Amino acid sequence: MLKKVFVFALVAISLCLNLAAFAGSSPKLAIKGYDPVAYFTASKATEGSKDFEYVWNARTWRFASKENLELFKKTPEKYAPQYSANCAWAVAHNYTAPVDPKAWEIVNGKLYLNYNMEVRAKWLEKKEEYIASGDKNWPALAERAKADK
Repeated sequence: MLKKVFVFALVAISLCLNLAAFAGSSPKLAIKGYDPVAYFTASKATEGSKDFEYVWNARTWRFASKENLELFKKTPEKYAPQYSANCAWAVAHNYTAPVDPKAWEIVNGKLYLNYNMEVRAKWLEKKEEYIASGDKNWPALAERAKADK
């Protein structure tokens, strides 16, 4: 009986390790599957499709159309959200936070996302100041995120 339990435990551990390795092998979905190009072309948050995916910068990006996918492929930096799709208000305050893809703004040709609509409203009150703070804070935050991986 003890031998069966031991064998079962080994199989379970092996299965868990394999699942963990498999789960870690696919890139994380960027901006919860929303199309980064659509913010610029359609002026709205638009869900992307599994039919139009592209891996860039260690993330899987989805697009609403083949045209948007091709635009992104040509110049991803133009369309990708600032601060690696972290909340712009949080980055301005020297920490990172996830985003709501519907809480967005384009400022000077750059896409900024925020945690939610309430935070977006606060961010918009002083967006130029928060962008300056975020730009200053982001390099160290990005390095910290790399070290945490």
